[in-house]
Amino acid sequence: MLSFQCPSPFFFSGQNRTTTTSCSTAPPRASTELTASPSSLISRRLILLRHAHSSWDHLSLKDHDRPLTKTGQADAAKVAQILSSLGWLPQLILSSDATRTKETLKSMQAQVDGFMEANVHFIPSFYSIAAMDGQTADHLQHIISKYSSPDITTVMCMGHNKGWEEAASMLSGASVKLKTCNAALLLAFGNSWDDAFAMAGPGGWKLEGIVAPDSTICV
Repeated sequence: MLSFQCPSPFFFSGQNRTTTTSCSTAPPRASTELTASPSSLISRRLILLRHAHSSWDHLSLKDHDRPLTKTGQADAAKVAQILSSLGWLPQLILSSDATRTKETLKSMQAQVDGFMEANVHFIPSFYSIAAMDGQTADHLQHIISKYSSPDITTVMCMGHNKGWEEAASMLSGASVKLKTCNAALLLAFGNSWDDAFAMAGPGGWKLEGIVAPDSTICV
């Protein structure tokens, strides 16, 4: 995976991610209509977001209860703005119930009103599943199918490594690295989320890019 530092938001296509990178000064925005593939299947967009930078200052706190740092709060606001500028606003947000993921979402909602409009569910199992080898992708599929409906085309799942990196890599077939407050943007097609997961299969989701707080989207 290639990493780029740019002074302003650029979109780096994941189409030829192993060898080449293309960028545009005008990042492509998502259509407000339901985008369909040539076979008339509806696009399903999945955002896998790792929580923002959290504090280790309070040693008495359980890991589950660690808050964000000020840097983490600022990073979450930046990522929210980038996702909004690209038109990747989720209609459904599924998040770990850890303090640092909740505070990441709170900072994003404070920055971009669109994140307030999404349906939000806090999923306790997102905290624990991320530590288990190779189980996160299947678990995400199960939870997304449980809480989504056919009219929902963009879902954001917020959680932790190592599971979020593993899931992004398994779904896309790429070697995905997610630093704190990095988001993998994944695309597949299907008339429902179950259809999209079944049709894409492991490695079949297109990695559209990785959003980082420093205003880069890179693969």
